[in-house]
Amino acid sequence: MGLCSNSDSSDFTGKLYHIPHSKEKGEIDISVFSRSLSLSCACLLLEMHPLSVTLFLVLVSLTVALDNGLLRTPPMGWMAWERFRCDIDCHDDPENCISEDLFRDMADRMAEDGWKELGYEYIIIDDCWMSMLRDEQGRLQPEPSRFPGGIAKLARYIHDRGLKLGIYADMGTRTCMGFPGTMLEKIEIDAQTFASWGVDYLKFDGCYSNPVEQMLGYPLMSKALNATGRPIAFSCSWPAYLGGLPPNVNYSLLGDICHLWRNYYDIQDSWDSVQGIIEWFSNNQDDLQPAAGPGRWNDPDMLIIGNFGLSVDQAHSQMALWAIMAAPLIMSNDLRNLDNSARAILQNKVAIAINQDPIGVQGRRLLQEKNHIEVYWRPLSQSASCLVFLSRRTDMPYLYHTSLAKLNYEAGNYQAYDVFTGSKVTGLNAKTEFTVSINPSGVVMWYVYPEQRTLHSQHNKPEPEHHMVL
Repeated sequence: MGLCSNSDSSDFTGKLYHIPHSKEKGEIDISVFSRSLSLSCACLLLEMHPLSVTLFLVLVSLTVALDNGLLRTPPMGWMAWERFRCDIDCHDDPENCISEDLFRDMADRMAEDGWKELGYEYIIIDDCWMSMLRDEQGRLQPEPSRFPGGIAKLARYIHDRGLKLGIYADMGTRTCMGFPGTMLEKIEIDAQTFASWGVDYLKFDGCYSNPVEQMLGYPLMSKALNATGRPIAFSCSWPAYLGGLPPNVNYSLLGDICHLWRNYYDIQDSWDSVQGIIEWFSNNQDDLQPAAGPGRWNDPDMLIIGNFGLSVDQAHSQMALWAIMAAPLIMSNDLRNLDNSARAILQNKVAIAINQDPIGVQGRRLLQEKNHIEVYWRPLSQSASCLVFLSRRTDMPYLYHTSLAKLNYEAGNYQAYDVFTGSKVTGLNAKTEFTVSINPSGVVMWYVYPEQRTLHSQHNKPEPEHHMVL
């Protein structure tokens, strides 16, 4: 049991908490927190306690409530990782390497090609931006040959276009790709550095750290970001390193520390990867769905629409399921070379409005049929809802017969708008049988609303008093 005390009454004064072993035997070396973290204590280990993580987080949540009003709807933007990975060869691949030029290009496209007006606002640098060495003051610094202007100048460039800058760091000895990590004693200086550069979003990974360091580090980074006075959205990879589920992950407490969190494996550029993510989230929806809401979001990872691994039908499916899951809409593609079909899917105003619905309730899988059709549902504001009919079949289009009553809709008359075809379905009584034709690995996505309502086109982040009308 460790005893941590501090003269600052806003910290964990006189609190006791258990710290678990990360190995079956032996002790774990825990760094003595420097005064720069507002903690002057040494944490000692005794025996593992099953409630250790929860107890520590309860104590932290009393002092670290990440309530800065950010991300009341899921974040939207663009991230480098899935499409551009750790390409640092700017000599042979200057257009695609991780450099300030790449992020300027994406900012230009987002500002000039209609993305910003739809709500896509974050340009997020992922791994491999750093120099291999911190500077003389112990601060992270960008690789000078690839970011000669520095991050602060890049942030100004992005801000001048009405966009926001995100950056990557790792809670560990090094990042996943081997660049300098953020150990416990570096948390405050790194938070201050990001704020001084004008960063608006931090993705905090967890490679090369143990569960104890993660248990301490993620709450302390949240606290350090708050202390900078700059509103910075905080994306945590912590749950993914703990298996993503209770009891290892306490989502009610995590929501006081992070704005969004990765729960599961990284997405890859394939339909198998997208299907695996959908399946995991659906199988575990009873644990995951209640955790989501305004300012706290489950993150199934990036949108890969416009890359190489999805057909048009599969791209529709990813967009539809991410919308119904209230997932972040963070693209990872090349905005300079998107084809028209990918652009149309990613810029679909109704799909975006469903994703950004202000009540922020994550949708659920209602049915998993033996014929490999699945039905998903999400409640929306203004008594509306969204239905997604997903085909897991691999043979041919399938005619699926059902009614709204079978999908738990109350008696009454409804209309539906097909999000991807733009067609309207009128005269739907809850008991009316209807048929949808679903392509293999594709979806039919409906916005459903009571008949007395109309469907109103609206901007990316609809206000509660507005409703969608055609």
